[in-house]
Amino acid sequence: MPVRRRSGAAFDVFDVIDRLSPQYPLLYFADLDGLERNDPQLEYIQELSRDMPLWVDSGVRRADQAIDVIVAGAQKAVLSSAYLQGPRELRRAWRLSTELVFELETIDGRLESVDPGWQTNDPLAIVRAARGVGVDSVVLSPREADPDWSLVASIAAEGPTWVDGTFSANDVSRLAEVKAAGGIFHLDGILASMDDT
Repeated sequence: MPVRRRSGAAFDVFDVIDRLSPQYPLLYFADLDGLERNDPQLEYIQELSRDMPLWVDSGVRRADQAIDVIVAGAQKAVLSSAYLQGPRELRRAWRLSTELVFELETIDGRLESVDPGWQTNDPLAIVRAARGVGVDSVVLSPREADPDWSLVASIAAEGPTWVDGTFSANDVSRLAEVKAAGGIFHLDGILASMDDT
């Protein structure tokens, strides 16, 4: 479903990218077809990647899917604790490409459901396993809650960590306090400011 202006007209995604690219170093693209139906929009990723570097979360479940996303033009493929079948599959993907980011999905600081292949439900242990494979960058994605800033600090103390956008621009100072590499903001607020132009 396209994102719409208050007038009802759809935003042109390429116009949005043109406006974002001077201010933001990359776009974290959540491919809903990939996430919800295991059918990544590879042609769309290819088009978007021409205008701005992309980290793409398309619900990768297997190593070969990560490579498809990279070949389509993503700078990095995001592999999530919610979809990936444990560290074995992460190692397979890493052997095919090192252009990977690991996402840890949490609710109230606890893990969202994870495959038994991880052999733990401890968020920090799972991040350490991912980093042990070689994946340096981690995205912490709290769902339905504010970030657990102590968990962010623990993960960030061990390597580059971004926090997904369940926070507002007012929380940017918190990112610095916990030494996170950055934050991923949802487009809602940005699109609202563009709606009037």
